[in-house]
Amino acid sequence: MDSGLLHIILEYINIVFLTFTVVLFSMFTAMGYLSTRNSIHYRNKNSFGDISKIMASPLAPSITIIAPAYNEGMTIVENIRSLLSLRYVNYEVMVVNDGSKDDTLEKMIAAYDLVKIEQEIDPNWRSKPIRGIYKSKHRSFSKLTVIDKENGGKSDALNTGMALSNNKYVGCIDVDCLLLPDALLHVVKSFYQRSKKRVIAVGGVIRIANSCIIQGGQLEEIRLPKNWLAKFQLLEYTRSFILGRMAWGRIDSLLIISGAFGFFDREIALAVGGYDTNTVGEDMEIVFKMRRYMHERKEPYTVEYIPDPLCWTEVPEDTKILINQRDRWARGNLETLYKHKDMFFNPKFGRLGMLSYPYWFFYEWLAPILEFFGFFSIILFYYLGILNWEFFLAITATVYMFSIMFSFYAILWDVYSYNEYKKTKDILTLMLCALIEPFVFHPIVVWSAIRGNYKKLFKVKSGWGSQVRKGFAKAS
Repeated sequence: MDSGLLHIILEYINIVFLTFTVVLFSMFTAMGYLSTRNSIHYRNKNSFGDISKIMASPLAPSITIIAPAYNEGMTIVENIRSLLSLRYVNYEVMVVNDGSKDDTLEKMIAAYDLVKIEQEIDPNWRSKPIRGIYKSKHRSFSKLTVIDKENGGKSDALNTGMALSNNKYVGCIDVDCLLLPDALLHVVKSFYQRSKKRVIAVGGVIRIANSCIIQGGQLEEIRLPKNWLAKFQLLEYTRSFILGRMAWGRIDSLLIISGAFGFFDREIALAVGGYDTNTVGEDMEIVFKMRRYMHERKEPYTVEYIPDPLCWTEVPEDTKILINQRDRWARGNLETLYKHKDMFFNPKFGRLGMLSYPYWFFYEWLAPILEFFGFFSIILFYYLGILNWEFFLAITATVYMFSIMFSFYAILWDVYSYNEYKKTKDILTLMLCALIEPFVFHPIVVWSAIRGNYKKLFKVKSGWGSQVRKGFAKAS
C-alpha cells in the first residue's frame, strides 16, 4: 500500500477516535453536572413534609406489586415477607410463578397457607395458560395473591399481573429484590407531585445487597460485598444510577427503568400492549413505547426517578453468570434500538430523539464494539510497525484518568448524599476497585456486549439464561 495513503488512513482513524473520546468526555462531564443539580434539587424538595401522611390518606391510590418468580425456592419466602411489610395500606403483592421447576410454589403454599380460589379469566387470554390463582386463609396475608402459570418468560409473567390487577398503578420488580418499608410512599409521592404533567412511570436506584444482613425481610445491616465481582458491580451501579440516570432524569429524557424497580401508570402500560414478549430487554422497551405513545398524542407527561436507596438486590458473583446477564442486556439494547430506529436524530421526539437515543446508540451500543476492534487494531498497527506511540499512550492515559475521576466523583457524591457505606475502609476499597476496574472488570463487560451483539446480529439462538441465587445473609 502507498505510504501516503496509509498515512492518510491512520490520521483519519486517529481523528475518529479522538473525536469520539472528546464527545464522550463532554457528555460524561455534562452528566456529572446535571446529576449533581438534580440530586441537590431532589434533596431540597424532599427535605420538608411527612410522606407517612400519604399512607393514612383515604385518597392514597391503589398499587399492585407484580413479582415474577422462576426457580426462586431458595429466597421466595423471605422476599415475600419483605414485600408484605411495606408501610402502605392500599396495595397488593402479586407473585407470578412462571412455571418454576423447583419448589417455589410449594414453599409459598406452605409458608403462607395458600389455597386455590376460583376466578374468571378472560377467554381471549394472550399470555401462557394460568394453572391456578391462590390466596391465603389468614387475614395477615390478605395482600398476597399468587398466580401459577405455565412458563412464558418474565415479560409474559408481568403482562399476566398487569391484566389481573385492578389497581391504578403497577410496580414491576424482581422477586429477589428487597424494598425498604417506605418505598411505596416515595413512589406514590412521585406520581402525585406533578400538577401539569402526567407521571407515566417511576424508576429508582438499585442497591447491591450481597453480604448485607437481612432478617425477617428487613435490611438490618449494610455491608460492602465480600466478593470482588460484586464490588465492581457496586461501583458500576453507583455510577450508572447516582450519576447517569439521575442526569437523564434532570432533563426528562430517561429511556430505561430497571426491571428490578419500576412503577407504571397501568392504563398507559396496557394501552401500549404491556411488555414485549419477543425481546429480552423488556424493561427498556416498555419505556420507549410509553414515551412514544404520549409523544404521538402530544399529551404532557414525564418519567420520574427516585435516587433514594429503596431497592436492594443480589448481583451475580460468578463470572459466567455475569457474562450471560450482560450478554442478554446487549441483545435487549440492540433489539429496542432497532425497533425504534425512526427516533434516531428525529426532532419530532425532542430530547429523546436528539439526545437520549443517540447516546444509547453511540455509547451503550457502539462504544463496546469500537473498543473491541480498537484493541485488535492496536495489535495490528504494532505488528506493522505503524503504531503512533505518542498518540496511543496520550489518549490511553487520558481515558484512564478521566474514568477514575468519574468513578471517584460517583463514590464521593454517594457518600455525601446517602452515606450507606460508613467505614473508611469500604470507601478506600471502592476507590481501589475504580483504579483496577478498567483492566479487570471492564474487559468482561465489553466481551459480554460483543457476544450479545454477535448472537443477535447473526441470529444465534439464545434465551434469558439463569441466575443461581445464593440468598441474602442473615444475622447469626
